[in-house]
Amino acid sequence: MSLSIDGNVALQNVLATLEVERKKIASTQTKGYLFIGGGILLGILGTVAGFPVPSILAGLVPIIFGGITLYRISDELRAYKDAFKRDVIGTALKNLDQSLTIDPYKGIYEPEFIGSQLFKTDPDRYSTEDLVRGVAGKTGFYFAEVHAEYKTEVRTKNGTRTEWHDIFKGIIFVADFNKNFNGVTIVRPKDIGSSIGAWFSKNVFSFGNNDVVQLENTAFCKEFITYANDQVEARYILTPAMMERILELNSRAKYTLTMSFISSRMYIGFPLDRNYFEAPIFKTLLNPDLLNEDISTINFMYDIIRELDLNTRIWGKN
Repeated sequence: MSLSIDGNVALQNVLATLEVERKKIASTQTKGYLFIGGGILLGILGTVAGFPVPSILAGLVPIIFGGITLYRISDELRAYKDAFKRDVIGTALKNLDQSLTIDPYKGIYEPEFIGSQLFKTDPDRYSTEDLVRGVAGKTGFYFAEVHAEYKTEVRTKNGTRTEWHDIFKGIIFVADFNKNFNGVTIVRPKDIGSSIGAWFSKNVFSFGNNDVVQLENTAFCKEFITYANDQVEARYILTPAMMERILELNSRAKYTLTMSFISSRMYIGFPLDRNYFEAPIFKTLLNPDLLNEDISTINFMYDIIRELDLNTRIWGKN
């Protein structure tokens, strides 16, 4: 799948219209930030010069004005971002595959995220957006951005401070695996802690209901550790060909992925270091390379079906 902005007249017209709005928002935001920055600078300089109270009071005026300026543009900013996702990303998706759709306000629901068992910790704070749905051959799939965090309480001399830590930030991909699994199989990145756990599971005792699965592919075992409560089924899922495909898929990802096979679905967690499908404010929309990174992400997700050969449909649902 590919998309060229230069050759797409409809998309060019949408971008040209939104570019006018982007420039207006960028100009107003710049003005607001300059007033706020100027007010802060005025307060600092006045304090250094020995006039703290008058300078701080004087600095509050442009700070308040700048804040009001940013507030007034907030509705237009939201409308602009919504239009970008609906009209630009939506059009791009349809050009790639007519089955692809995006809903900016939906995502992977928190109970499904927890139920996927991709991660050991349940979130204390959770957000998700930009749900993309599609069908590749006979395989239905969907994915969305997810940010899940847990909190810790730290005691300090001034009281208790709450600190937030990432469980996961990136894209969760879900596909129909065309098989009703009896058990749960989880494939996680290998680290020192999981390696020690694997040794104990093999040599001393198992952890709960999920035992470590000893697989034959040494390259796969160097990258991942696999847990399952049905060892036979786990090996049935993770065939030599499947492990090779997962390794190939992992080599194309920036960070090591996490996978689980539950019920009739396959879940994959792709950690990312940026938000996708977001409208630029201070960069032009008329850049031919504007959508390259977002489109490559969509292509990457779409290609999972091919990489993992989900359309072979060698299994039937019970």
